[in-house]
Amino acid sequence: MKFFKNASLIITLCLSGINLSAQSDIEGSKDHPVISRYPGSVIVYYLEEDYTEYSIAYGPETGYRNIDDWINVEGKFTRIYYELSGTTTITQIYRNFLSALEKSKFKIIANGINKDRNAGKGVGERTWLGTFFRKNPFPVNSKVLLSAGTSSAGGSFYIASELSKPDGKIYIVISSIEYSSEKTVYMIDVIEETKMEDDLIQINADEMLKGIRSEGKIALYGIYFDTDKTDIKPESESTLKEIVKLLDSDKNLKLYVVGHTDMTGSFDHNIDLSKRRASSVVKELTSKFGAAENRLTSAGVGPLAPVSSNETESGRKLNRRVELVAKLK
Repeated sequence: MKFFKNASLIITLCLSGINLSAQSDIEGSKDHPVISRYPGSVIVYYLEEDYTEYSIAYGPETGYRNIDDWINVEGKFTRIYYELSGTTTITQIYRNFLSALEKSKFKIIANGINKDRNAGKGVGERTWLGTFFRKNPFPVNSKVLLSAGTSSAGGSFYIASELSKPDGKIYIVISSIEYSSEKTVYMIDVIEETKMEDDLIQINADEMLKGIRSEGKIALYGIYFDTDKTDIKPESESTLKEIVKLLDSDKNLKLYVVGHTDMTGSFDHNIDLSKRRASSVVKELTSKFGAAENRLTSAGVGPLAPVSSNETESGRKLNRRVELVAKLK
């Protein structure tokens, strides 16, 4: 995936004579092409992943280790942890990153700085950062010092930003603490929004029959609807044809076609939506593909039978499904 061929988000404090690719960077690491380091910083930890889920916090702590306001995103993930030795203040680093993002037309989702050693719960304060990293953790053996400090430790800051482009959004999240009077550390997380291709395997009639015979049901993820709609999308056709083959393979088989949703939205709405979607599937199978009406019964249970957590998009996606449930003969 290509992002921002003409993007130039280079920190404006680039001083002549400073080598932005320090020789002591860990092997295999590099600055992200969209955003540079603060001059003089060294990369101590580096991670690239083709796909991950990430949670961006944008509100204060409202209780013990609890932040209510999050944006869940997914895509290509780059995490770069830097250390900067010397007397540069955390305020200088914060203001330069914030300025660079704003000049490059990034929208600031949330930001906050506390120049003092404070364990407060406001955005960017030390306790708050601890809660933020509980959702976006780094390995305990990574040498990342964002949850540590010394007797001379100082303030902290956080900036979350986004930029919309025709080929997707890019998010930049920067977290920092003044580890000591002579060292400031910061992490740059870059998420280039993509959707994981997870619909590459289509279940066939034989697999449907095996599942029904062993468990009495089978979950299908190859029947597609637009968000909050009941019209079946054309790409569902191959799965619908396999259901007809399933019925042809066992002439005595009768099925409940059961709609399931995630927990987004109201309970009553999801129950109604799941019933209408199941009804649409039955109608499509009988009117377009010739399945016998007396062998199919539609039902909907909304969010009442999740197979995964509704806290993440990947979990919600698993919960949005159609199940075939065998009727007793």
